[in-house]
Amino acid sequence: MIQPTDQKNWQERRLGRTILRTHRDTLDIDDILPNTSQPRMGPKEDPELQRQIEANEGVFEPVLVEPHPDLAGKYRIIDGDRRWTNSRVLVDSQKKNQFRTIPSEITDRTLTDDERIRVWVYIHRQRKEWDAKEKEMVAYSLVDLLGRASAANILGITVSALDKLVEIYELSEKLGDLREPGSSITWAREIKNLNKKLVTPTVLDSIVKKINERKITNSKDIRQLRRILRDHVAKEEFLSESGEIQSALEKVPADANKPQGLSEEVAALVDAIKRQPWTALDRLKGDSELLRNIEEAERVFEALKKQLMQK
Repeated sequence: MIQPTDQKNWQERRLGRTILRTHRDTLDIDDILPNTSQPRMGPKEDPELQRQIEANEGVFEPVLVEPHPDLAGKYRIIDGDRRWTNSRVLVDSQKKNQFRTIPSEITDRTLTDDERIRVWVYIHRQRKEWDAKEKEMVAYSLVDLLGRASAANILGITVSALDKLVEIYELSEKLGDLREPGSSITWAREIKNLNKKLVTPTVLDSIVKKINERKITNSKDIRQLRRILRDHVAKEEFLSESGEIQSALEKVPADANKPQGLSEEVAALVDAIKRQPWTALDRLKGDSELLRNIEEAERVFEALKKQLMQK
């Protein structure tokens, strides 16, 4: 068993509104335990991460741990569960004991539940490593742990934005027979971007059923339902037992293939903007040309709104 050293060089670390007092050390893998209330969901074993750990001759970035509240001499993970899990695979399954030693950043106290979650969310937002899939999973997990208001506050979003993320995750859980299981969030996002007035419970059930039966095999094909569901004949074809996207499109009148007037044009633009993934928007921060275009769009929409509101 590896014992923490007695000489501790404590340092203060500010993570959002939480200030931690920590020191660096090495711990034996058996002295570190996972956090059972980890907001990150889904599989944690990752062959690529295992290869990285081997290539770096160990975990490169220390895991953040706290004294375990119930087990003396043990530590609970605040952040670094995947690094610990994949080191565990190398040690237990592949018998590579050189990876037993885990570099760790150890807090001087056990955090409160609220502090622990806030610290974890802050770290992952700073790393900008969340993709669209994980954001929905974390939102769902936080609501389950803390409730809607606290979850929205911790994530720094509105309750309505949080609700949408949760709805997407819950819908993704109904899509259980995809060729790529990890793509369920992408499918769910496409469905949720459809006009709510068009997607009745019956329509939603049919979409989910046809996806699970692999009658719809490309998530981008969901966008075709904007045209299909607006036409009664095409909609009925799609909802039929044998109906598919292509057979329903063949029922759409030729003159329905183009947006119908200004309202449809605006709706199409809004949908296109909503489809942009969070990670893509993050990369566009500070883009001067895009900001100029948005400012011009704001002026156009404001003038249009005033014109339409005049009696």
